[in-house]
Amino acid sequence: MDDSKSGNKALDYIIKDMVSTVSNSKDEIFQIGEDSRTEFEKLSKELETIKVNVATLIDDGDELERKVRLSRLRLAEVSKKFLQYSEDEIRKVYEQTHGLQMDLSMTREKEKQLRDRRHEIELRLRNIDETIERAEGLAGKISVVLNYLTEDLKDVTETLKTAKEKQQFGLQIIEAQEEERRRLSREIHDGPAQALANVMLRSDLVERTFNARGIDEALEEMRNVRKLVRSALYDVRRIIYDLRPMALDDLGLVPTLKKYLATVEDYNQTTIEFVSMGSSRRIDSKYEVAIFRLIQEAVQNALKHAEARTIEVKFELKASSTTIVIKDDGKGFDPSVKKEKSFGLVGMRERVEMVNGDLDIHSVPGEGTIVTIKMPLNS
Repeated sequence: MDDSKSGNKALDYIIKDMVSTVSNSKDEIFQIGEDSRTEFEKLSKELETIKVNVATLIDDGDELERKVRLSRLRLAEVSKKFLQYSEDEIRKVYEQTHGLQMDLSMTREKEKQLRDRRHEIELRLRNIDETIERAEGLAGKISVVLNYLTEDLKDVTETLKTAKEKQQFGLQIIEAQEEERRRLSREIHDGPAQALANVMLRSDLVERTFNARGIDEALEEMRNVRKLVRSALYDVRRIIYDLRPMALDDLGLVPTLKKYLATVEDYNQTTIEFVSMGSSRRIDSKYEVAIFRLIQEAVQNALKHAEARTIEVKFELKASSTTIVIKDDGKGFDPSVKKEKSFGLVGMRERVEMVNGDLDIHSVPGEGTIVTIKMPLNS
């Protein structure tokens, strides 16, 4: 008995030590991500400023080139008819031409330096973005381990009997939770967070643009800021709706799909055709949620990545299965080429596999995409 208690205490100590180590590692990775985001925002501001300055230098350089051409013509005329002009007049024209050429050379050199700095910052931003993505991935994996070592492991231990069942059940639940958290994090980061960061950057540039390029450019910048705010507001509302469409429980799948697709169609000023065939009965909640999410993801992919103008959604409900077809006229892609950050397609495949369904994606660059999903409705 004493040996058992001693062993339990030793195990508790080991688990606490592991939890402490893993927790500290997660904090360090989180700090790396935050530091990277801070540097990303700083460089982004500098990049926007450089873009404005480069545009200004290009205009100044073009104006100087025009003046240099006129001054050269004047110098050629004076040189040709030097007897008609005094020595002071000739020297003045020569010095003016030389001065303009020097100003032009300095302006072009500044423009080149800023272009080089712009290229350097763009490369650095890409590297930082990759660092942030890796940090988020590591933090998510560490969260799985940390949760398994603490709360989730204890809950599962009380529920299940065998070690194999505990491991499988616990990891499935935790990974599902973490995947949803990662998805939501990506949605917020790529949507409203990015839009709001752009709003901050663009709002800082309004005054500079006004001083450098006039009121028309500043007003155009304000219009762009307004578009960003509107887009961020839409993304926030969409994310809230994505968490759980309440109409799905109250109205059912088909009415909820009609409402959702009509809203998307109106906001994006595109054409979405929805056709529902077969039975109109209610099905198990887990299938309704899965079907809604799959159609939602396919439509968002068509709008965001394929830039589709027309989308067709067909939903057929049979006695023991369902078939879904989403077709768009977007720019398409090569399904055999795996792209980084293709979270949407990965999530769709995982969701289809969870309900023992089949997912087929047919797409050709420049010819649109057809997504076909076949799903059994077995318990």
